[in-house]
Amino acid sequence: MNINIIAVGKLKEKYFKEGASEYLKRLSRFCKIEIIEVHDEKIPDNPNSTEIEMVKQKEGEQIKKHLKIDAYKIALCIEGEMMSSEKLSSKINSLMINGISNIVFVIGGSVGLSSEVVRDCDFQLSFSKMTFPHQLMRLILLEQIYRSFKIINNETYHK
Repeated sequence: MNINIIAVGKLKEKYFKEGASEYLKRLSRFCKIEIIEVHDEKIPDNPNSTEIEMVKQKEGEQIKKHLKIDAYKIALCIEGEMMSSEKLSSKINSLMINGISNIVFVIGGSVGLSSEVVRDCDFQLSFSKMTFPHQLMRLILLEQIYRSFKIINNETYHK
């Protein structure tokens, strides 16, 4: 299984970098995983809707360059489907059973994903109705992917 995470922006804080590194190491025994970072666009303070859409569009263009045609693409967005850890693991397992060997998760920047990127994805996933910083979301996603593989393999970790 190949998993790519396309994320807008870089991890800046040391604790996010260390956490991500730990989960990438843990995941290496289950899958090949790669994080692709795209540049986050500058956004003015108190942006209007036009400025927000322009940022989403520019970031979306960068994201689309990395979306693989043969991959199952999952957009992380607040409007997506919420699911338990068990259900996410079941979805990943089902994709593998059905011959999908490439999964791409897409994490937008501070203003979210462009509608075009969301439309190009096969599934929209929401972790909560709450808004999380995109750096923290990357760490949460890595942990949930790891948890999914532990569940799939009937290994202790999930409680």
